[in-house]
Amino acid sequence: MQTDLQGQVALVCAASRGLGRAAARALAGEGCRVVICARDQAALQRVAADLAAETGSEILPVTADLTRRADVARLVETTVRHFGGLDVLVTNAGGPPSGLFDTIGEDDWRAAIDLVLMSVVRLCMESVPHLRRRGGGRIINITSVSVKQPIDGLMLSNALRAAVVGFSKTLATELAGDGILVNCVAPGYTRTDRVTELAAATAAREQTTAEAVEARLVQHVPLGRLGEPRELGDLIAFLASARSSYITGTTIQVDGGFVKGMM
Repeated sequence: MQTDLQGQVALVCAASRGLGRAAARALAGEGCRVVICARDQAALQRVAADLAAETGSEILPVTADLTRRADVARLVETTVRHFGGLDVLVTNAGGPPSGLFDTIGEDDWRAAIDLVLMSVVRLCMESVPHLRRRGGGRIINITSVSVKQPIDGLMLSNALRAAVVGFSKTLATELAGDGILVNCVAPGYTRTDRVTELAAATAAREQTTAEAVEARLVQHVPLGRLGEPRELGDLIAFLASARSSYITGTTIQVDGGFVKGMM
C-alpha cells in the first residue's frame, strides 16, 4: 500500500518489544522518522539499531517512564527539537497486573490508572499543541479487545483500557476541527511477551500449563491462531496515513474474529 508517510515524524511509546516495536517497524517501513521510548535503555538502543538497519529510516531512542509527567514532557520536547515537529503519536504502555477484584487493593488501582490512563492523557496534553502547529495529525492509542469484550482475570485492564476509549472518543470530537484524527486499535490474543505472561499467570491459578491455556484461547479465535504483532502494525500505519482521512473516534480490533459483539 502506498502511503504519504515518507518524512513524517512519529512517536511510538513502549516500543522496545511487542506491539510497540511492531508499530514503530511499520511506520519506519513507510518512511517515517520515528522516536521510540521505553524504560530499558539497553533494549531500546538495540531496537533502534535493528529498526534503522532494517528500514533505512532514522530511529531516535529516548528512555522514558510514562508514569512520570516530567519524562513525558521531556520525551515530546526531545522529539520536536530533534525532528522539528510531530505528526503521529502512538500511545502504548505495558498492561497492569492480572487479578480478580478481591485481590486488588487501592494502591494497585492508583498505579494502574497512572500507567494505563494517565500516560495517554499526559502524552496527548504534551503532543496536541505540536500536532496543531503541523495543521493536523494522528493520535493512535493501543488498547485491547478487552474494551469490547472483557477478559476474565483482568479487572484493572478491563476497567482502565475502556477509560482510554472514552477519553479518545471525546478527544476525537474536540480535535476534529484541528484536523487531528484520534483512534484506538484493539489487539486480540497476539504472540507477545504480555500474552505469554498472562497465560502463565492463568496456568498457575488453574494448576495447568501455559501451553494448555494458549490452546484454549485459540479455540475461541475463529482464525484458529494467535495474531502476529506486524498485523497490528499494518493497521497503525494505515491509520497514520492519509488513506484514513475520514476515520476518527473509532476503535478497531485486530483479533482474528475473537470479539463476538456486533459493534
